[in-house]
This record gives sequence, structure tokens and C-alpha cells, in this order.
Amino acid sequence: MTLSNPSLIDIAVNLTDSAFHTDYTQVLERAQAAGVDQLIITGSTLKESAEAVKLCQQHPRQLFSTAGVHPHYSRDLPTDGIEQLNALCQHSCVKAIGETGLDFNRDFSPRPMQIRAFEQQLALAAELGLPVLMHERDAHQRFYQIVREYRDQIPHAVLHCFTGDRQQLFKLLDLDLHIGITGWVCDERRGAHLLPLLKEIPLQRLMLETDAPYLLPRDLIPKPKSRRNEPCYLAHICQVVARHIGISSEQLARSSSNTATAFFRL
Repeated sequence: MTLSNPSLIDIAVNLTDSAFHTDYTQVLERAQAAGVDQLIITGSTLKESAEAVKLCQQHPRQLFSTAGVHPHYSRDLPTDGIEQLNALCQHSCVKAIGETGLDFNRDFSPRPMQIRAFEQQLALAAELGLPVLMHERDAHQRFYQIVREYRDQIPHAVLHCFTGDRQQLFKLLDLDLHIGITGWVCDERRGAHLLPLLKEIPLQRLMLETDAPYLLPRDLIPKPKSRRNEPCYLAHICQVVARHIGISSEQLARSSSNTATAFFRL
């Protein structure tokens, strides 16, 4: 599925994931064929953040990245971890700190470690003047409190893969956050509550993402045999979101990409 005019920017792709190790070049080709011309590779660990930089250096006009430690891996952040992230951020392809935040749903890392790593990465973003790509699951109140403390020091911040409710959305918008929308909205079992909220997100704050290889749109026909999500399916997500906002997919693609370009300073 492709769009007739504007190109798309996928703001969160886990391209260093093992699901892409054997064919990431073909994945990039399919993305471009579908009108997804630029990708932000998500850094979830120090190792993956460094690998993302290497991929960006091989595809300098198509790929950019973040550098960060996901809350799942906060317990693995070494004492010099922030210094390592700082060094990675000196590469011109690194456009944001992240993916950082809080995940109290699975608690793969103890909550105090998650909070400490989150605060450290927000402080680094403030020091470097970089935007932040953030994750939150079942931790809204603590997440909100921490972000509110740092928000004025950070140029931009986005909660990627937003899945919350109306009240949470408006609290995030009050913090002048951007909102990332994924194929979660294409899942009638889990994402139906999001559809009426899409109109409430100002277009200049809305960005689109796949979070590939995760969150394959449930309503995609035909589905890939691998059941793996790819950036090429961002056009489908764009069409679904645009339909529920009440604008054309081309208009949404243009708006989302312009917003992403400004947010990440592409």
C-alpha cells in the first residue's frame, strides 16, 4: 500500500532487532517503495544504540537514530552508561535521547532503577538540547510527574505508541508533548478506544510510527506470512488514522512528516 504524493517518516523502528538481521536491506527497499522515505531507528540498549549508529552511517540520507536505554533494560545500565550515551550522541545521525521512560506493566527492571535511568536520560537530553523519545506503560502518574520536572529544559518530547485514555492524553498535551500513533489503532480488541481520541490530538503534535517488528496492524490484508511488522506498513496506519480524523491520508502524511522533520531536526 502506498500514498500517491507525500513521503512518510517512521519515527520508531527497531531495525537492530534480530527479526531484521538477515534482510534489513530488503526491508528498507520495501519501505521506500511504499513511500516511507526516512526512518528513525530506536535505541533500546547501549549496544543497540551503537548498532543503530552503524546502520545510519551506511544509509545516511534514509536512516537516523535515537540513543537510549529502554526501561526494561534499566537494570543493565552501567555506572558509565550516561557517558556512553553522551558519546553516541556526538554522531550527527543521533537525533534524540531514547527510548526511555517507565514500564510498570512488566517490571523487567525494578521501578527505582527505571526511575533513576529515566531521570538521568532526561537530564542528558536537557544538557545536550536533544528531544526525547519516551515509553510509558501502566506508570502514567509517576511518568507525568517526572516529565513535568524536566519538560521546560527539553526542546521536544514524544510519548511513542500512545495507548492511554482521554484524561491521560490531555495531561500529556498540557505538557506540550508530541504523540506517536502506531498500528495499535488497527486492533479492534485493544485499540478501539483510541479511535475517537485521534481528533483530539493537534496535527502539529501527531507523528506516525510502526514500532516494527512489533505491532503488526491487525486489519492488514493480506498479512505477511512472517507476522512481522515493517516500515512499509506505515502507509496503511496513515490511512486508518486519517480516516478517523476526517482528513485525507496525503494531508496526514504531509503533516506527520513535517512535524517529524522539525521534531528531530532532520
